[in-house]
Amino acid sequence: MVPYSFTPTSHFIFTLGLSLSLFIGLVIIGFGRHGLHFFSLLLPAGTPLGLAPFLVLLELISYVFKVISLGVRLAANMLAGHCLLKILAGFVWTWNVPILVGSGIFFLFYSKLTPFKYLKHSFELILGRHSKQDDVGDVTHFQALTTALSGTIGLGNIAGVAIAIQLAGPGAIFWMWLTAIVGIATKFFTCTLSVMYRDVAEDGTVRGGPMYVIKNALPQSMMPLAYFFAAAGLIGALPGFQSNQLVQIMGDLPMFQFDNFNLIAGIVLAGVTGAIILGGLIRIAKVSEWLVPSMSLLYFGSVLIALILNFDSIIPAFKIIIEDAFTGSAVAGGSVIAVIIMGVRRGAHSNEAGIGTETLVHGSAKTSDPVKQGLVAMLGPIFDTLIMCTSTALLIIISGVWLASDSTGVTLTAEAFSALLGPLGYAVLFICVVSFGASTIFTYSFYGSACSQFLFGEKGVKIYQWVIILFVIVFAVIPIEAAINVIDISFALMAIPTLISSVWLAPKVIEKARDYFAALEKIPSNS
Repeated sequence: MVPYSFTPTSHFIFTLGLSLSLFIGLVIIGFGRHGLHFFSLLLPAGTPLGLAPFLVLLELISYVFKVISLGVRLAANMLAGHCLLKILAGFVWTWNVPILVGSGIFFLFYSKLTPFKYLKHSFELILGRHSKQDDVGDVTHFQALTTALSGTIGLGNIAGVAIAIQLAGPGAIFWMWLTAIVGIATKFFTCTLSVMYRDVAEDGTVRGGPMYVIKNALPQSMMPLAYFFAAAGLIGALPGFQSNQLVQIMGDLPMFQFDNFNLIAGIVLAGVTGAIILGGLIRIAKVSEWLVPSMSLLYFGSVLIALILNFDSIIPAFKIIIEDAFTGSAVAGGSVIAVIIMGVRRGAHSNEAGIGTETLVHGSAKTSDPVKQGLVAMLGPIFDTLIMCTSTALLIIISGVWLASDSTGVTLTAEAFSALLGPLGYAVLFICVVSFGASTIFTYSFYGSACSQFLFGEKGVKIYQWVIILFVIVFAVIPIEAAINVIDISFALMAIPTLISSVWLAPKVIEKARDYFAALEKIPSNS
């Protein structure tokens, strides 16, 4: 079975059919080989004649009952496996919430909020200022940021927000904000380290990420953490959520409602994915460089129009978010803890701060100083969570569809767009979802390829890219719950080595940042 996915063998009627088919086949083969002597299996050797009728009856019942018992055992085992993995997915995020938030708070205060003072400088960096032609790296500051954002600003902010509101209520958005605020500091530290301790190959290509930070900066005894991150990254980078949601929104259109559409759409999407990802990071970065900004402006502009048309409802929507964050009234049982966990969980997917995935691309940036890329990277949570997620949340809450609809994911967001902007709104969302979803798949393929390269070398990269292409099809046809869970548990596990190494080496970042900011202050403002 595919981990976390639905399997038919968890239904007893299915497993009974399997066991019955095997039973009938064995009986036919038995009669074919042994004739009537086949019945001798019902009478053990040496049985007294007087007991024979009773034993034959008991053995017959036992033999026939194996059909039912085997069916029950298989179904129970498969169902228990699904339940165990579901429980495990929830468990890892229960203890991962305080780790992510706690680490972010540590970075926030340990840095004394210094990086926040240089937000203006961060924007100057992505515009190409303070850069040199001979800087070491594969992609520009802007390309690194847009590529990282293509993995977060898309479906995580469109479908992920809808899932959070539907499962945990509007209050989850507040905790997504908190995750983003502390995530700004987290990204500064993790991405600075990714550049500080990256590997430079003989051909000039660079490789960064938590595994290289652990390899090059921590004691040799900590290397298992590097392999742990890379192994979890192989699964976490699978395009489950993106492929599933892309096919879902396309399937909602009347023109696409025909038999086997999910499979056909998955195959087409897999073809497009292959054409992009087989070209490597450079091709992915070039696509993201123009796709992410243009689609972000289109999406945010559409949401802004809807909010202007419903201006009186904006303040009440914010009140709903804040009140529900501390009451959990929208969740069955009124569990505030459930709201917090869901908010942080979806926030982690929204900005990926502390997970370590974004460091893989930021570590490849062309830069003369690691602190520069840390400053660029910390803009990510501002764009994808504080701006884009908030926009989506306000749209859904104001429309009221989250109260009246049983839909989830991107379909719920589509209903909100349609309610406030009509057919035009749905058309805009469709274009954005398709674009964002595709770009996210491209970026995630690079994340997984980087992990594969670390574990298996260059040969492993090509193999993994074909695995990505295959799983685009697989996730297009399985339920949304499966697509969410298979990624969630891997993301939670990836955060462990990322945050351990980042907290360990935080003094190195502060030392590097102190030198950089001191030198920056000496530069004339007009230079």
